[in-house]
Amino acid sequence: MAEIRRTMGRGRSIRRGSARHGEARDLAILNAIAEALNSSVDVQQALERTLAMVADLLGLQTGWVWLVDPDTQQFYLAAAQRLPPYLQEPVRMSGRWCLCTDLFRRAKLRPTNIGMLECSRLRSAVEARTPEATLGLRYHASIPLYFQDRRLGIINVTGPSWRRLTRGELRLLATIAYQVGIAIERARLAQERARLARAEERARLAREIHDTLSQGLTAIALDLEGALRHLRGSPGRARERLERALATTRENLEEARRSVLNLRAAPLAGRPLADALGAMGREFTSDTGVRVHVHAEGETALPLRVEGELFRIAQEALANVRTHAHATRVEVTLRTTRREVVLSLRDDGVGFDPRRGAEGRHGILGMRERARVLGGRLRVDSRPGRGTRIDVRVPREREGQA
Repeated sequence: MAEIRRTMGRGRSIRRGSARHGEARDLAILNAIAEALNSSVDVQQALERTLAMVADLLGLQTGWVWLVDPDTQQFYLAAAQRLPPYLQEPVRMSGRWCLCTDLFRRAKLRPTNIGMLECSRLRSAVEARTPEATLGLRYHASIPLYFQDRRLGIINVTGPSWRRLTRGELRLLATIAYQVGIAIERARLAQERARLARAEERARLAREIHDTLSQGLTAIALDLEGALRHLRGSPGRARERLERALATTRENLEEARRSVLNLRAAPLAGRPLADALGAMGREFTSDTGVRVHVHAEGETALPLRVEGELFRIAQEALANVRTHAHATRVEVTLRTTRREVVLSLRDDGVGFDPRRGAEGRHGILGMRERARVLGGRLRVDSRPGRGTRIDVRVPREREGQA
């Protein structure tokens, strides 16, 4: 009996030691994930790092993250890690309906394993018995992303040999999802602060327009009254006052035109250019499955007219990607220095030969004209099979010109 008790005691000790080891491992993983999420303000970059760390630390191979676009409420693919060939086709990863997103929208998605015959995105490949397309995938785990009551998206992951994840792994992933939700909300609040600052700037411009017009109209009225008094007795003085009123009218009209032009930013919906590009990229990814990564460097506070033209150039470039490129990924970089603003768009598509009359077919002529209006230039670098890169450079000294 004593020997049995000693054996049972050793067993309990081993289990406690194993449990402590598991807890220590989980804490180390959560700390590493928190560090990765806090090291970048770029949500997509942070998500990609997190997926890579989950794959490495938990022994999971494949993962992808759906996020809900706050502007359109559509799902878009925000990050992915080692997708099987079937899911690497952009059309498979557009924001269309699937079981996971439907359960999520109805607030019924819980951390769970989803069988492939239940997964609407992979079912057709499984039924066609093409294991090479799915790499034999049998299950993926889906974990909802929340911040408090705000629904943000879904993390999907799979393990080696495509096994079902255990309850302990699902609980750990739910905790990771909580950390991810905090990081996403933090980024959203930063964007909201920038948007509020932008609204305050627009209100300041509106006040300036009002004050300028009020002063100008007062001066014009005084000159016209003076001219009326001198019409009969001193026509020369009356003419002088009328000419002064006309000059003031022209100056104020030009000032009003410049101010209104700076306030007109309908394509950007009142957002800074980097935020507007991000929103456009998310919508594009949701529609096509082609992932768009937007990265801003440097101070990006620009005149609204400059932002509007650059936004239209980016819009046309993405339209080209949709129509011609057959790409899977687009990198958009906005860089601002003391001397110039540079907008770059790069895709991994089929490319083309710019020497063979692509100006009209790809809308490049219109993009060049928009760049020229800003005193800048546009360069297209592309080769068949090597993708396309578009660079727009606008000098800072021309930004304030109307």
